[in-house]
Amino acid sequence: MKKTSTRLADGRELIYYDSRDDTVRDAVDRRPLGRTVTTSEVRLDPLLGDAVAVASHRQARTYHPPADECPLCPSEGDRLSEIPDSSYDVAVFENRFPSLAGDAGRCEVVCFTSDHDASFARLTEEQAGLVLDAWTDRTAELSHLPSVEQVFCFENRGAEIGVTLGHPHGQIYAYPFTTPRTALMLRSVAAYKQGTDGENLFDAVLEWELAGERVVLETEHWVAFVPYAAHWPYEVHLYPRRRVPDLLGLDEGARTEFPKVYLELLRRFDRIFGEGEPPTPYISAWHQAPFGTLEEFDGVARDDFALHLELFTIRRTSGKLKFLAGSESGMSVFINDVPPETAAQRLREVASS
Repeated sequence: MKKTSTRLADGRELIYYDSRDDTVRDAVDRRPLGRTVTTSEVRLDPLLGDAVAVASHRQARTYHPPADECPLCPSEGDRLSEIPDSSYDVAVFENRFPSLAGDAGRCEVVCFTSDHDASFARLTEEQAGLVLDAWTDRTAELSHLPSVEQVFCFENRGAEIGVTLGHPHGQIYAYPFTTPRTALMLRSVAAYKQGTDGENLFDAVLEWELAGERVVLETEHWVAFVPYAAHWPYEVHLYPRRRVPDLLGLDEGARTEFPKVYLELLRRFDRIFGEGEPPTPYISAWHQAPFGTLEEFDGVARDDFALHLELFTIRRTSGKLKFLAGSESGMSVFINDVPPETAAQRLREVASS
């Protein structure tokens, strides 16, 4: 992998990740952009103890542009985009309309390919491996920023999810705090560790799922399963067999095998609802340990956390979505219409031949 860092016309960082070491990236952003101005602010809810990012400048962000005006496609002639070069393998840049900025964190866009009409599921294993390298590198780099406590790599796919740009891409949020969902996991890990004389909850969950009926696929280095208490109609958790706290901890075997495993899962998601259905909308989310001492979590260390990816869709059946209504939105109590065992069986049935 070759990494080339440069600057866009308004000062934001742009990084190219190339599979060839001899690739030259010297294109200049020719757009007449002024400095990006943001209004990001993180506010703490005194009752719930969680954080809300207030970012009014995002109201002006690009919304469903036509394909020939896509800001994530390479620049070509007089059509200038966020990517000054005429092609790229993987490109990462600071979001022009970030939810988090300055002392409130940082947001980046990850462009998986220059092909506007592609999807992550249609990438080659080499391309998917390069995206993994980019995620890992950005996790390492962002962890060194003084304001950053947790790095979150994710992809929103589909208009049903709320995606406003059709080009295949994901995002990275670098939070200045430990996110509420991660904090819940860490408290559960701490309680289990204390109650079992030092055993690890993530290890116990993985062992339990491996012995059950919800495993979707398993390889030498990875295990994918539908969790016992899945929140979403079709939800898969992907774990490396060897527990590591973040992407940086993956060994060479796990890194080499990941593209094949992940691409297979994405392709199964696109086949869940049968032929002729539109692409399955999904959220794919990497869960990594926060960077810091974790003193507030009763003796839990970073190494007690288990890196894993959670992949889920809001489509519950053909033509129907799972909406977060009263119980889910009002009380955070999910109601799942698809039994996890049924979801796992369906995801095994649509395996590639």
